[in-house]
Amino acid sequence: MSIRLSSAPHIRTGASTQSLMLNVVIALMPCVAAGVYLFEMNALAVLCMSTGTAVLMEYLWQKLMKIPVRVGDCSALVTGIILGLTLPPTLPWWATMVASAFAIIIVKQLFGGIGDNFLNPALTARAVLLASWPAHMTTFVDISREHVADAVSMATPLSGENAVEYTWMQLFQGAIPGSIGETCKAAILVGLAYLLITKTISWRIPVITMLSAFVSAFILGMDPVESVLTGGILFGAVFMATDYTTSPMNASAQYAYSVGIGFLTMLIRRFGAYPEGVTYAILLMNILTPLLDKYLPNKIYGHGKKKEANQA
Repeated sequence: MSIRLSSAPHIRTGASTQSLMLNVVIALMPCVAAGVYLFEMNALAVLCMSTGTAVLMEYLWQKLMKIPVRVGDCSALVTGIILGLTLPPTLPWWATMVASAFAIIIVKQLFGGIGDNFLNPALTARAVLLASWPAHMTTFVDISREHVADAVSMATPLSGENAVEYTWMQLFQGAIPGSIGETCKAAILVGLAYLLITKTISWRIPVITMLSAFVSAFILGMDPVESVLTGGILFGAVFMATDYTTSPMNASAQYAYSVGIGFLTMLIRRFGAYPEGVTYAILLMNILTPLLDKYLPNKIYGHGKKKEANQA
């Protein structure tokens, strides 16, 4: 008999990594469809480049290092799609490739592959793009124009004094400038419903994150409804904060983790230099995940009773 030791996440079900990742891919398809519909071929090109590069880099790295090739687990596919959906449709092809390769090789593979990275690969790559090529990352498409393909460097709904006013319905439908998969909130909610129905994720992280963002926005003097309908907070709460590897395993720790993401996002929006804070909020909470799991563990069944019996 042999015992197999592996890193987190440890899931006590018959589900495989591949089946879980495929569920995430299916849940992402409404965002992909909405992004391509809203931003046309530019969005499709970015998504194909991001996804293709992620899968290819993982395959080549594992071949080069002479380790088992695990592209079939679809984790690189998920990383590529999520990264592509967080990018503007006008991002140059070379920047998309650099970001996707960075996510797979630097953030994921150099730390040991799936289950060993301590930061979300797609979000870390996006943060690198924001720091390295901010002009490219803030060039969006104004879909209110007659020709959608006309890209302009313009304000998003989060860009402060120069921001354009949008109705709640426009924000919900995605008829606004922004990243490919983050604008259409209806598509994100369809994906969330699928993930919950298939029990791929728990409700705790996405729901508590959004509630925290709503309450934090209200406390900080911002419009709470508009705050949760703008930027990438909803997309991040559903598809990135719930990453098995970089989120807490314990339920109590997940509550603290989710509250932290919502609060930090609104705090960065209100007082930070960047109008959008969800990228850095999730990454900061990723770093704190081991501490949260350590100091906020689940209550062990019968443990308290045993301690009380010993004291008696």
